[in-house]
Amino acid sequence: MTKIIKFILSLSLVFTSCSFASENNFETWLNNFKKKAISEGISKKVVNDVMNDAKFLPKVIEYDRYQPEFYEDTFTYIKKRSSKRKVKEGIKLYKKKKVIIDKVENVFQVEKELLLALMGIETNFGKYLGKMDIVSSLATLSFDKRRSEFFTKELLILLKLVDNRIINKEILYGSWAGAFGNFQFMPRTIRNYAIDFNENKTIELKKTEDSFASAANYLKKIGWKKNQPCFFKIDLNNKIPKKYLNSSARSIKNKKSVIFFKKYIMNFEDLKIKNNLRAAIIIPDKDIIPGSETYSPAFIIFDNYEKILSWNRSLRFALAVCTLKDNFKNEI
Repeated sequence: MTKIIKFILSLSLVFTSCSFASENNFETWLNNFKKKAISEGISKKVVNDVMNDAKFLPKVIEYDRYQPEFYEDTFTYIKKRSSKRKVKEGIKLYKKKKVIIDKVENVFQVEKELLLALMGIETNFGKYLGKMDIVSSLATLSFDKRRSEFFTKELLILLKLVDNRIINKEILYGSWAGAFGNFQFMPRTIRNYAIDFNENKTIELKKTEDSFASAANYLKKIGWKKNQPCFFKIDLNNKIPKKYLNSSARSIKNKKSVIFFKKYIMNFEDLKIKNNLRAAIIIPDKDIIPGSETYSPAFIIFDNYEKILSWNRSLRFALAVCTLKDNFKNEI
């Protein structure tokens, strides 16, 4: 805890000392970005209307550097996000919107429990949609060097969505990272997967019908398989070669059939796994939590788990979503 506090204090000092210089440099970046946006075919009027009020937000940089996925151990992270209280709130929403949610499940063949889990973790069932100015958030992260290319593309996509009248610029308030709506869609996700499910000629990602359908459409198109497993917690012996242990969400390597890993999993007989499924092993605390063990905690993961990584590339996030999904399944 002391190390974490020191880390936060050091971040605050860095951001305070750099904010003035950053704001000055940001104005130069903003002018150049506007020119780039116009050169890519976005109307000058939209570029100016949307970008003229963009501001550098030092707090966004701080959030980017200090995300829970980077410091909480796995079990703390999962427990916070899959609690009985969370399940209770999700069931309350489901009962209220049962007809719509069941319809979405039937149309897209994506479990309602998964959709509830994602919404519960992303926005606490729509209660925390975020109040940040998305344009300024994306502009700040685009200006920042760490992931500039990614967020520049997202901001350009957002401007095109406004230019094409798919999104109203007046409602662009969401997370510090530029995500929007009940399921926290980034601009690219809105462009590729958001749909007008109730056919009222407006995509409303803060309302149940369009947001649930858009999330289900996204999951279906990236290959989610209904009623297939996500992961199982396993007890590894120390005979497993290190090359089979994945600690990064960026790329899951060395996938094998489940039966291949049997000799390394001490509780294999307790797991209900089909031997022919493709699987991999993850050790999410390794390389992140100081002093963490190499072989524990460990999980055997499947294709569906990796689909959640496509949603948010965090080993802990995917574990929490699938855990909450299973908790809902036992109650609905």
